[in-house]
Amino acid sequence: MLVTLQRIVEGVNKAPDFNMALNTMVGQVREALETDSCSVFIADNDQRQFVMAASDGLRTEDGSAIRVDFGEGIISLAAQREEPLNIADASQHPANKKLVDTNENIYRGLLAAPIIHRRKVLGIVVVHQSVARQFTREEEAFIVTLAAQLAVVIAHADAKGLLASDHSPWIHSLRGLPGSPGVAVGDAYVSRPEARLDEVTPKRSDKPVHEIRKFRQAVARTRADLKELSRRMAGQVPDDTLAIFDVYQGMLDAASLGDAVENMIKEGWRAQTALKYVVEQFVSQFEALEDSYLKERATDVRDIGQRVLMHLQNRQRKRERLPDSFILVADEVTASMLAELPQDHIDGIISLNGSSNSHAAIMARSMGIPAVLGIDDIDLHFFSGRQLAVDGYTGEVYIDPPPQVLSQFHQLAEEEQELKDIVSEHSHLPAETQDGQRVSLHLNLGLDVAHDYLQTLNIDGVGLYRSEIPFMMRDQLPTEDEQTEMYQEVLEQFPDRPVVMRTLDVGGDKPLPYFPLQEDNPFLGWRGIRLTLDHPEIFLIQIRAMLRASIGKSNLRILLPMITSTSEVDEASRLIKQAYFEVAEEQGCEVGVNLFQPQLGVMIEVPAAIYQLPAMASKVDFFSVGSNDLTQYLLAVDRNNRRVANLYDAYHPAVLASLDEIARRCEDLGKPVSVCGELAGDPGGALLLVAMGYRQLSMNSYNVDRVRWILRNVRSSTLNVMLAKALQARNPEQIRGMIADKMESMGLGGFVRAGK
Repeated sequence: MLVTLQRIVEGVNKAPDFNMALNTMVGQVREALETDSCSVFIADNDQRQFVMAASDGLRTEDGSAIRVDFGEGIISLAAQREEPLNIADASQHPANKKLVDTNENIYRGLLAAPIIHRRKVLGIVVVHQSVARQFTREEEAFIVTLAAQLAVVIAHADAKGLLASDHSPWIHSLRGLPGSPGVAVGDAYVSRPEARLDEVTPKRSDKPVHEIRKFRQAVARTRADLKELSRRMAGQVPDDTLAIFDVYQGMLDAASLGDAVENMIKEGWRAQTALKYVVEQFVSQFEALEDSYLKERATDVRDIGQRVLMHLQNRQRKRERLPDSFILVADEVTASMLAELPQDHIDGIISLNGSSNSHAAIMARSMGIPAVLGIDDIDLHFFSGRQLAVDGYTGEVYIDPPPQVLSQFHQLAEEEQELKDIVSEHSHLPAETQDGQRVSLHLNLGLDVAHDYLQTLNIDGVGLYRSEIPFMMRDQLPTEDEQTEMYQEVLEQFPDRPVVMRTLDVGGDKPLPYFPLQEDNPFLGWRGIRLTLDHPEIFLIQIRAMLRASIGKSNLRILLPMITSTSEVDEASRLIKQAYFEVAEEQGCEVGVNLFQPQLGVMIEVPAAIYQLPAMASKVDFFSVGSNDLTQYLLAVDRNNRRVANLYDAYHPAVLASLDEIARRCEDLGKPVSVCGELAGDPGGALLLVAMGYRQLSMNSYNVDRVRWILRNVRSSTLNVMLAKALQARNPEQIRGMIADKMESMGLGGFVRAGK
């Protein structure tokens, strides 16, 4: 029986036509069980009906599809109970409802099993027997197993639009991740890279000098391309976004990709092979990370590697004729891809891979282009020739939408532009509520650090500088001098404003290529402060570099990640003081005059830290909540694991209760506390955090002015009411609904959905 089941499921998976596959399957199941009928019903949630998609045995007089309303009949009962029903004589069952104009009356025995995918009933498998008898346990197990296997197939078919026909009343849509807010309508333009690393066949060479010369020439041509792309984008996007191309240039440096590729060439490999190997190593390293911002750097590394490969293969980028306007669709939309295309032609973006932290998403937001990312299980060619409607708020993409949907999207797009203009006009004003409650807005920074753009932003400082990225883009630890130069670049942008630098946060889920780690559970392993305290030589060099970079300035703040106990704070403080006096002596600095003792802070991201706040308060100057990791650890959810990612939600009542408790405890202790996770830049999240008492929020540059405008249009009394309701809610959906309703009532609905 197991072999038969495997054969049936494999046949469904391999079938070129989904409807044909289902029709073949029901016949095979009927034959395997020697029953009289097998049918598959699919849930139509819009019409609230189960629709027969295929059957061998059950039919109507006119050949039309059989429809069963939700809540009626044995089929609905199996869906409601979410378990199989094995009934000897269905005609006598109290839930039975006769299907009019069908041959159902010839059947007695019935076995119905729900098809469930991620807790959602997608349909029902039904087998009938003309004689009145219960199906055997083996037969029941067969059908239940088949339904479980069929669930994934139907879920994928639904995503690909295979369940809808030309005559279907359903509007076909796909769901991805919101990448950049806004709405857009247009024809799909599918873009593919000119060269792909995964297509390179490994080959050796006995001419290393020749191969190194070819590689260096390809790098030089790539650098020239990047300069041209940066020049082309100048004036079209903010300077902070333009700095992405400086990041790309940095990846080509000898200390990043260059030396590693050339070393492999010297070992006897062709340049293309060495490039493939080195880039894929970096890509794997970044993709394994837990930090969503750092994880997205894998796309950047792959992009830059494939651009170098294109020149190694002497390919020229094709200049095909572009439509006047289009929705850009690609496996991975990259920053360089966006820069190559005319901005005024791109109405929207769909990237099958990626998240809101990708550089493509960052650029899309700065360019004001709606974007949806992370659409699973869809082939790129599926979009060719399609008209698309993109909702960057919900992550929804409508395929070949009907006229009424198109009309609605055009209206929403006009309202979107009006809202953007209003927000921009008020960007110079302070972030404060209508009753004068002031909030400091800070910036989260990583690789994209430029020289001048920060001066144009109305922000109060840097709430989080991720120092680990330069460590990860090298084949050895950066020297103290190299680190000093990097940190100076950041500190000099804010001579009168605080810059919070997080110490090295690697290990476990963020391995360094030259510091390999193998752990069964890296999220609970050797990472953050645990690793650096075990290697004080690494920690001291970084602290010394930060202190040297701060000479003559008083804006450096140091933040310790992954803290769980006061002993870790004590040991880190001891090492920081040691480094401070070493630098003061070596550089001839006068303590407290041109070299200041930096304020020390602790990240609250491990739940244990919440209950250590009183003990830590006397040892540090401030606290900073990493809401992303705190959410992950509180809910025991790996947010990068697709199977449980839906459980990761910063609006979970337990997360909000913890955040509220942290704010109250810090207020009682007299210690300032900020939030630097994604929740701080979320419109609804920012309102709740301010209501809790947080007065410093750190976020990406795109959200700064949006949060400012929202705060300027609410009163503290309103926020207090919102918080009280949120803390009483039982699930995240209730909280989101409450926030959406409240923002609508205040005229701020345009920040949580399409339109104004």
